[in-house]
Amino acid sequence: MSERWRDANAAELGRGIGAGRIDPRELTDVFLDAIDAHPDADRIYARLTPKRARVEAAEAADRAKSGARLGPLDGVPISWKDNYDIAGEVTEAGSMLLKGKVADKDAACFTAARAAGLVCLGKTHLSELAFSGLGVNPKTATPPNAFEPARAPGGSSSGAAVSVALGLAAAGIGSDTGGSVRIPAAWNGLAGLKTTAGVIPCDGVVPLSTTYDTVGPLCHTVEDCGLFFSVLAQRPQEVPAAADLSKVKFLVPETVVLDGCDPEPLAAFEAAVDALGSAGAKINRGPVPELAEAIDVTVTVSPVVNSEAWRIWGETIEVNPGVMFEFIEKRFRSGMGADPKKDARALAELDKLSKRIQRRMSEQGVILMPSSPCLPPPVDRLLSEESFYAERNLLALRNTRLGNLLVLSALTVPVAAPMCGLMLVGGSGQEDLLLALGRAVEPVVRAG
Repeated sequence: MSERWRDANAAELGRGIGAGRIDPRELTDVFLDAIDAHPDADRIYARLTPKRARVEAAEAADRAKSGARLGPLDGVPISWKDNYDIAGEVTEAGSMLLKGKVADKDAACFTAARAAGLVCLGKTHLSELAFSGLGVNPKTATPPNAFEPARAPGGSSSGAAVSVALGLAAAGIGSDTGGSVRIPAAWNGLAGLKTTAGVIPCDGVVPLSTTYDTVGPLCHTVEDCGLFFSVLAQRPQEVPAAADLSKVKFLVPETVVLDGCDPEPLAAFEAAVDALGSAGAKINRGPVPELAEAIDVTVTVSPVVNSEAWRIWGETIEVNPGVMFEFIEKRFRSGMGADPKKDARALAELDKLSKRIQRRMSEQGVILMPSSPCLPPPVDRLLSEESFYAERNLLALRNTRLGNLLVLSALTVPVAAPMCGLMLVGGSGQEDLLLALGRAVEPVVRAG
């Protein structure tokens, strides 16, 4: 029975703890033992925290026994992306630039999770300084894709996704600046929530872009995403009920998001849209010019993320030449010499586009698109062909980063086809709407 706990979602485990069927201490040992036995554990976890986990599990067991649980996830073991500070633990963010850096206090999100009784199993590998959608990191480790180990796991929250998909954590906490929760979630068969910038504090998270960094969970189910969102946002721990699909409108853009898709994700997307239509949802298709215009702003005015990334990390990179993965260092260097006035202009134009697209969605429905236009590429080819790496990285991030640029909320849901996902995009602060829709959408599109 206990081995099945590794395949259960976090909400189920929490209910089992609350009902007295699961002891958090035994549950934590099941996960720690599975990690110890897994041949690729050191490619998934940057470091483990078994002593901390067992202490936290014992505390959760005492609370469960006395009827004083801190919430529905109290006692559930999870992983943390290694760009979150945990006091007394090393935070390297996948980069030798931060080798051995010990945090002096907990990230705000970690504090919130501890207050909800969550158990920390350890910290997971990621793309270097979280600046890639592919999850390939030759400087520390590249986790294996859960479906096909020779393919990229997706990034930057690569280890977070794989830890959950392979049953080595009940859920993972990641971050998303341009798709870093949603891409690895989609490529590893998980649900992932991209929250609106500013809704969950990023204090104590290694920064990449002060404008676009967001916190988000990678989970087995949309219900789990909702519970973790509540914990991290420090609000009542509950999840909206599933929406009635017969009363729902969705908008499928005929602008940008379907261009150049690999055949598999495109077919998976169309099958999911057809299934939703058959389930009673109204599907609108039409142009959404704001999407193309947002991309154009990043090309003709300023990419903003690159500019901010260089301002944060440029000096450190300059005094440590050759320490970084070459392909990612070049991406950082693309932000050199950026003009703050152009950044401000780009942000102002993107803000106008955000308001326009949110008005459009209020009339035509939440947007649907493939979570990623491409399947995860082979790791060997990514590492041996820089042009292929750059092209696939930009394509992988194309759809997801629109939500970041336009300060929207987004949710990826697994579909029947492996390594593909369906993304729902809503307005700023509309996480509850997406969670309600996601709970209704999930069983329909997963069934194929």
